[in-house]
Amino acid sequence: MTAVAMKADSGPRMVDGEFAFTAEDFRKIAAMLHGDAGIALPESKATLVYSRLAKRLRALGLASFRDYCALVADAANIDERQRMLAALTTNVTRFFREPHHFDHLRDKVLPPLLDAARRGGKVRLWSAACSSGQEPYSMAMTVLGLMPEAANYDIRILATDIDPNVVAEGHAGVYSENLLAGIPPEFRRRFTSAAPGSPGSYRMAEELRALVSFRELNLIGDWPMKGRFDAIFCRNVVIYFGEDTQSQVWRRFTPLMSQGSFLYIGHSERVSGPAASVLHPEGITTYRLGAERPK
Repeated sequence: MTAVAMKADSGPRMVDGEFAFTAEDFRKIAAMLHGDAGIALPESKATLVYSRLAKRLRALGLASFRDYCALVADAANIDERQRMLAALTTNVTRFFREPHHFDHLRDKVLPPLLDAARRGGKVRLWSAACSSGQEPYSMAMTVLGLMPEAANYDIRILATDIDPNVVAEGHAGVYSENLLAGIPPEFRRRFTSAAPGSPGSYRMAEELRALVSFRELNLIGDWPMKGRFDAIFCRNVVIYFGEDTQSQVWRRFTPLMSQGSFLYIGHSERVSGPAASVLHPEGITTYRLGAERPK
């Protein structure tokens, strides 16, 4: 074994594989992920970290995770740091996931909002962890199912995610046929069509795309939005945060919510911290903003 290899392999390995991956390497990666995205990474995820980042080591021609940690810690390599973040961020989504939320949106939330829009009001919805776009497009289909002419009114859906790669996918609005399974048949016929030049893929209709704006946004970073939202979907993302970060995110939503507006969260999540005093449960993982806001 060469001296370089011995140095790279110093310390016990957390995962057996072609690259040296020690507890210190894991600690550094976990600290960067938490600092950049608020995600708490337990040691039980060591194998997942190894498998997802080993591809990057191969692509870069690196010999060990020690070398990779040094690379992504350097401010000059922000692009690779972003690739690391994207690789470690879970982007599991599908159209009309947790359909009871969309039923509630359709039956309880949207009818008065759309009536107000017809009279000159505005409607603002936010998909706060949009992944590759299936959630905001499901929201848009729900809107258009009730109001086909919605694009002619002041109705907009903001779709944000920390990963620029999935934001770009959402903006493109092209999905393989197997990903359309959750779309009701009548919506699929109306809102999707074969994507030119991409056999087996389908493109979201222009009337859907006209309602949705995709932006890159870190939930633990700065939020440039100033106006308030009538409904926010933030589902299956804060579960990856520590308890304090979860409470901070819930709290930050409330100043951006209109009185009586709704927050939809994931099936394993619960609103906690100061926001719990003003976000009141109304259905399964559905909360409504009350009269008082946390200070």
